[in-house]
Amino acid sequence: MNQEQYMDVHALNNEGWTSREVAEELGFHPATISKWLKAGGPPERVAAAGEGLVMTRVWRDRIEALLGRHPRLLATSVHNKLRAEGFGGSYPTVVRAVREIRGPRFRAAAAASVPISTGPGEEMQFDFCNLDSVAAGWGWDHPLRCFGAILCWSRKRMWWFTTSEDQNHTFEGLVGALECFGGVPAAARTDRMGALGTSQGRRFKLHGAAVALAARYGTKITPCRAGDAKRKGKIERCFRQLRETFVPEVEAAGVPADVDELNRRARAWLDQRVHAVASRTTGVAPAERAAVEVGFLAPLPAVRFDTDCVATRRVHNVVPLVSVDGVRYSVPPNMLGQLVEIRRCVDSEVFEVRWAGTVVARHRLAGGEVSEVWAADHRRAAVAEALNRDDRPRRHLRAVTDTQTDAAEAARLDLGAGDFDVEAPDLAGRYGIDNEEALP
Repeated sequence: MNQEQYMDVHALNNEGWTSREVAEELGFHPATISKWLKAGGPPERVAAAGEGLVMTRVWRDRIEALLGRHPRLLATSVHNKLRAEGFGGSYPTVVRAVREIRGPRFRAAAAASVPISTGPGEEMQFDFCNLDSVAAGWGWDHPLRCFGAILCWSRKRMWWFTTSEDQNHTFEGLVGALECFGGVPAAARTDRMGALGTSQGRRFKLHGAAVALAARYGTKITPCRAGDAKRKGKIERCFRQLRETFVPEVEAAGVPADVDELNRRARAWLDQRVHAVASRTTGVAPAERAAVEVGFLAPLPAVRFDTDCVATRRVHNVVPLVSVDGVRYSVPPNMLGQLVEIRRCVDSEVFEVRWAGTVVARHRLAGGEVSEVWAADHRRAAVAEALNRDDRPRRHLRAVTDTQTDAAEAARLDLGAGDFDVEAPDLAGRYGIDNEEALP
C-alpha cells in the first residue's frame, strides 16, 4: 500500500465504513486495514543495506560511463552489456537507473494512431536509411546507406548496408530481401522513390525497369501517397531501432573496418536480438512466424533479375582503349571501333568488358590520378600489331629481331656516347644544282 491508497482508507473510514468493508473495497485484509488505521499510515519501505543492493554504486558508475560515451544507448543495450559483465539484476532495475541518469526518452504523441494489420504473405515494406552522419563519425570517407525490408505479418527483417541508393542498388536490395525471406509477398510497399518512378501530382508512375522487376517476381510495387509516410510505419520503426540500438552498440563494441564487416555484424545482431526474441506486438518470435509465413509467399523465379550496372561504350578507333568513369582501360587490339558492353556487379570493384556476349577483358576500377590502365597481354598484342602493320610505309619504325641483325650491323648501330664525324650530304647531286652556275 502506498500513501495514496492509505488516504483512500482514511477517507472511507471517516465516512463510517468498517474495516471489513474498506478491505473488500480496496482488496486488502481487514486486519491490515485495522493495523494501518491504528498506526496512522502504512509502514515505510524497508531499505536494503548497501551490500544487499542489486544496483550498487559500481554498476551505477558503469551505467553513467556507458551513457557518457554513448548518450543514445537504450536501456535494453545497457542491460545486455551489464549482464555480459556479470550484473545479476533485472531489466526494470536498469531502466530505473537509466531514467534517473538520463531522464525519460519518449514523450506523448500529438495524436492517437491505429496499427494496420496485414495477413501472412500479404505485404512487405522496404526503404533506404541515410547514415552519412554515422559514417562521418566513424571516419569513413564514403556515403553509407542501409536498405531495410520487413515482412509485415511475421516481422522478419533484413538490413543491407551499401554506399548508394541508385536504381541498381535499390533493385539489388529488393531482390536480396526476397531471397532472404524465401519467397515473394503479394505487395511491396515503399515511398515515392525516384529510383523506382516519377511523381506526377498525386500519381506515381513506375519506371520500365521497376515494372519488369515486379513482373518477374509476380508482386506489386505499391508506393505510399504523398505525405502518408506512416503507411509504412513498420519499416520506419525498424530504422529507429537501427539508429537508437544497433548503431550505438556497434560503436560501443568497436567501429567496423568496412561495409562488409558491418553487414556481417548486422546479420548476426538481427538473428540474436530480433528474430529470436518475442515481438512486443505479436508476442511471438519473428523466426517462428516467418517459418509459417513462408508457406504463404509465392516462389522465387528460376532466373534472378539482373541488377548489374550495365552501360555501352565505343572502343577508340586507333588505340584499343575504352573509357569508364573518366579512366581509359585496355581491350584486345581487334576491338578497335567496336561497340562493347561494360558490366559491373553492385558494389564490386571489378568490371567486365563484353563483345557479342563474350567477355574480352576484366579490369579493377582504378583510383587516384590514374588515366590509363593496360593489361599486360593487351599491351603486348597492341605493340606487336603496330610493329607488324604493312598498310603504310614505316619511315622511322622497323621491327628488328636478333636473327635478322648480324654482329657488324649491331656494332655499327651501337655508337655509344660522344661526338661523331658525319660526311656532308651531296646537296648538289640530290637537287641537280651545277656548282659552277651557282657561283656569283
